[in-house]
Parts: sequence; structure tokens; C-alpha cells
Amino acid sequence: MRRDRRRAAGVDAVLPLPVPGPSLRVNTRLRSRCSTGRGDWDMNTWHRISITKRITLFAGVLAVLLSTLLVVTVMAAFHRYATDTLKNELSATGGHLIMHVERGEAFTSAVSQVDHKVQIVDSGGVVVASTPQLTARPVMAPFPTDGRKMFSSVVCGGAFKPGECNLVVAQEAQQGGRDWLVYVASPAIPMYVVPWVAATVVSVAAVLAAAVTFLAYRVVASSLRPVSRIQSELDRMSDLTLDRRVPVPHSRDEIHDLAETVNRTLARLQAAMAQQRHFTCDASHELRTPIAAIQAEVEDALYAPEETDVPTLGAKVLRSLRRLRVIVDDLLIIARLESERPVACEPTDLSELVAAEREWRNHTSAKTVEYRLEPGVMVMGDRAALSRLLANLVDNAERYAATTVALQVRRLPVGRHDPHRFPQGVAMLEVIDDGPGIAVDKRELVFQRFARLDTARDRNAGGTGLGLAIARQIAAVHGGTLHVEDAGKGARLVLRLPALCTRES
Repeated sequence: MRRDRRRAAGVDAVLPLPVPGPSLRVNTRLRSRCSTGRGDWDMNTWHRISITKRITLFAGVLAVLLSTLLVVTVMAAFHRYATDTLKNELSATGGHLIMHVERGEAFTSAVSQVDHKVQIVDSGGVVVASTPQLTARPVMAPFPTDGRKMFSSVVCGGAFKPGECNLVVAQEAQQGGRDWLVYVASPAIPMYVVPWVAATVVSVAAVLAAAVTFLAYRVVASSLRPVSRIQSELDRMSDLTLDRRVPVPHSRDEIHDLAETVNRTLARLQAAMAQQRHFTCDASHELRTPIAAIQAEVEDALYAPEETDVPTLGAKVLRSLRRLRVIVDDLLIIARLESERPVACEPTDLSELVAAEREWRNHTSAKTVEYRLEPGVMVMGDRAALSRLLANLVDNAERYAATTVALQVRRLPVGRHDPHRFPQGVAMLEVIDDGPGIAVDKRELVFQRFARLDTARDRNAGGTGLGLAIARQIAAVHGGTLHVEDAGKGARLVLRLPALCTRES
């Protein structure tokens, strides 16, 4: 009636939708969280579980599955054994009754003395004798017509009570030229055989599963205990305690290898930190020298301006600023080389680079510079970087040479040096000076940053102590080597570069 009145009033009869109250909104929000976050929650929870617990859980599940399989297998074996035993017993009882039937003896009394259910069927299919519980019951089971003399089967219902299953053994007998059938039955063996057997098997399987799970936990926890010690030791380390090392377990396994790798990494990190501190200290000292010189000159000029010669002051300050700029430029080059940025490789003629250097040195060098250049010695590399390398080597040689610097460029065939580093031969540059030379035990020291060997090679000679370090880094970036080698007199620096740049560009 109310709806009809609305229609009569020209208003659509639309039932109002219920507005969700606070409880409905809360429940909807909770359901939304549960439905959208269940998978994430499971994965996050799994990843938050420790490795020991994860492996223990996996071992426990596997142990339960194997224990279940063990229970099923053992119970099946027990069931098969008990069924075979019962079948043999029923066959023996049937054989005893067959003797009575075949002799024509009265078998009614024999049937009554049997503890099992029995039916004796004549050739017409009529039950002529049976135990009391099968009186007026049909035949237990049809006998197969494939020529067998005996068969057995589990029969449920039929001649037996509804839901009752029995193991039936039927055998054929001959009496008076007619075929008789003797049926003997007994309740079928349940899958669990007897309750105490099932309880025993299940208990043993449960104990085995628990033992395997506990053993897995102990083994995993014991195996990962060194990892916890390594973690604790690493947590206690800082940049000031890099001399500490993590404990190495005695076992020769992956954790042993991990601990040794961590210790080797810590040793390299300690050496790098020590080198960095040493480099920072040396760089600060090198930068402080020209800055202090500039400060001293300016302070003297301010203290006695009437006695200051501005051109002389400017020349001194400019000299210090130039040295300061050279040091800063070298530091920037080292930082750029250590950043491992790709090298712009291009075919470069090493002999042409040396020839270009010769043209410039002929106008600036106070020493005699000799050149022996084999034409067409090509390498792959950054032309600007290789020019800087060459300039550093020549600067170093001129700085310490007495009168003469000799440069030689030649190409060596494949096989003279490492074929993996130099697969297409070696482009070799030798820079020789007739200065004081470098002792054998100091040959690697000259390639360290800000290295000073003796009074003959100090900063007053004009170097920054970074030239050879930069040269070696440029050589390494191009897949080459730079070493100090034997010379008759003075120093002999030998650069070897491959025909192709091995660094990816």
C-alpha cells in the first residue's frame, strides 16, 4: 500500500540502502586488510624467520611425511601378513571339511564344530549345511568359472549382516561325480590390524619424527653458530678497529671459507684505510707548503708595505699558486682514475705521441733528450691520458737526469710477455736518465703517492710526488704495466701496453 501511494505521488519506489555504521566500516576495513595482505604477510613472516627455524621446520615437515609413509608401509605389511595368516587358516578349515564331503561322511557335525562361518553348497547351488549365523542365507559369493579350484575375496553384506565385511575362502570338492563348494569366512582384518599394533607403530613414528627434527635443529644451530660469532665480531668493529679479525672455525666448510674471505676483505680494507689516511696526511702537508709560503709573503708585505717590491711579491705568490694548482690537478686526476669511469679508447700511435712531446721539449728542456722511435707502434687508448703518462715520465727523468734523457719506442712480438695481457704483442716505451738512479729495494716505493726516496729526489726538485703514481694508474687503466727495471746508470722506467685496450669502453 505504501509503495502504491508513492507511485501515485509520482515518486519512484526505491528502497533506501542501509548506511554502514561504524562497526560495519571497521569490519569491512579489517576484511580488506586480511584479503589483500595475506600473501604478503605469509612471505614477510617466512623471511623474518631465522634460517635455523626454517630448516628445522622443513626437516620437521619432511620427517612427518616420511613417518606417515613409514606408518602406512608398516601397517600395510602387518595387514597383509595378518590377512595371509587368516586366509591360510580358513583354507585349512575348508580342507578339513572337504575331506568329510569327499568321503561321503556326515559333515553337519563337523560344520558345527568350526569356529568360522561355513557354508557347504551342492552341485545345484543349494546350501546343504551352514553355521547357525548363516541359516537361510544366500551363498556367500559366486564361485568363478575360470577353472580355479579355490578363490578368496572380501565380501561385505550379502549373506552377512549389512556393513559387515568378511574374508571368504571358497574351495571345490568332488563327491559322487558332482562338484560341491565349501565356503569358510571370518571377519576381515581391519587396516590397523589390532589397536595396540597401530598405536605402537604410530608412537614409534612420532618419536622418530621428533628425534629427526630435534637433530636437524641441533645440527643447523651448531653449524650456524660460527656465523653468529662472525656477526658479533663485525658489529663490534669500526674504522678505528679494523685490525680485529673474525674467528675462523676449525671445520673445513663454507663457513670456514666465508670467515677467511671476511678476514682477507678486512685486511684489504685496513690497508686501504691506512693508505687513505697516509695519502690525506701527505696531501695536506703538500698543500700546506705553498699556502704557507703565500701567507708568509703576504704577511711580510702587509707588515712592511714600503719595503715590498710588488713584482717580486707577485712572482713569488704566483710560483706558489702554480705549485698549488699542479698539486690540485694531480689530486683530481687520481680521483678521476680511481672512479673507474670508462676510457675513450681510440687507435693511437705511441711513436707519434713521443714525437709530439719531442717537439715541445726541444723548446723547453735544459737537458739533452734522445729519441729512438719505431714507426707505427699502435695502441688502443685515451690519447689525452697517454699524453699525460708520457709527460709525467719525461718530467721525472728530466728532473733527476744529469745531462741526458733517452726515450725509445718499439714493438715486441707475441709471446715475449704475458699472452693474456698482451694478446697481440707489446708496445714498449723506455725512459732512461743518467741521474742518481733508484735502488732495487726502492723501485716500488717511487710509485706510491708523495713518495720521497732521499735528498736527491725531494720536493725541492719541483715534483709533487704524484707523477709516477698517476702514470702507473693510467697504464693499469689501459691494461698495461709500468715498472722500474735495471739500467747501466741512472733510472730506467719501462711502460708496456697491449695492442688493444682491454678495458671496456
